[in-house]
Amino acid sequence: MAAKLRKGDKVIVLAGKDKGRQGEITQVLPKVGKAVVDGVNVAIRHTKQSQASQGGRIPTPMPIQLSNLALIDPKEGGPTRVGFKMEGDKKVRYAKKSGEVIDA
Repeated sequence: MAAKLRKGDKVIVLAGKDKGRQGEITQVLPKVGKAVVDGVNVAIRHTKQSQASQGGRIPTPMPIQLSNLALIDPKEGGPTRVGFKMEGDKKVRYAKKSGEVIDA
């Protein structure tokens, strides 16, 4: 199945403790069906000091379920579902709410 959400997409959280928060996808984990969104689902990780890093309490964004994310419509600004259509001989993603093509 083609990926409806990709790295670099602006998304909004639909459910959970960060409901309504927006961010950009920094990493997608397709095998577990999760994505890491910048500034969303942040946990404090305690790390030991080493020569390479300072250590201490470091806030780290944790993966969030893809079903709890929705793409932000590039035209209208709200959450939208993603569809696929053929444009010439190329398959592109588009926002179902406004019909705007996401992949240029």
